[in-house]
Amino acid sequence: MHVDTVEYVRRAIRSVPDWPKPGIIFRDITPLLQDPRTFRVLIDMFVYRYMRQRLDLVAGIDARGFILGSVLAYELNLGFVPVRKKGKLPFRTLAEQYTLEYGNATVEMHTDAVKPGQRVLLIDDLIATGGTMVAAAKLLQRLGANVVEAAAIIELSELGGLKVVKDTGLPVFTVCSFTESET
Repeated sequence: MHVDTVEYVRRAIRSVPDWPKPGIIFRDITPLLQDPRTFRVLIDMFVYRYMRQRLDLVAGIDARGFILGSVLAYELNLGFVPVRKKGKLPFRTLAEQYTLEYGNATVEMHTDAVKPGQRVLLIDDLIATGGTMVAAAKLLQRLGANVVEAAAIIELSELGGLKVVKDTGLPVFTVCSFTESET
């Protein structure tokens, strides 16, 4: 029996209409994480993609990128670096501000999180407008890292974030895509 792993993962993602506000369909990955088989299939997809690439670190974006990134780093025998929301890190930080649909936000990293020349995989749960992913990549690059690829489970195709990230020259991989109208 052949299983379409992308569709298997995609079906485990819950769509929550009108959250956090009316008209938004939130793509909830918690059911995917709760089921050990689906979670393993997802992580294995990323492991098989990156196991033969020369990488030094996985950087995960606050907060769901921490879940994926730390497990992936463990499986690939790499270190893990958190990219946090502003004000969450205790040591000296470097910050990058970006624009959201409804305002501005900032992500930070410790100034000693990466060494110049290290090859880093950047991961999050989804790419919407691309702002967070681009800001995190800029932080890594400002610290001298070579961001090999940006990866996510979900691309919200109608928001155009995949193109925004690609337009920076950064390669991007996503497992699946959703349109706004899909429930």
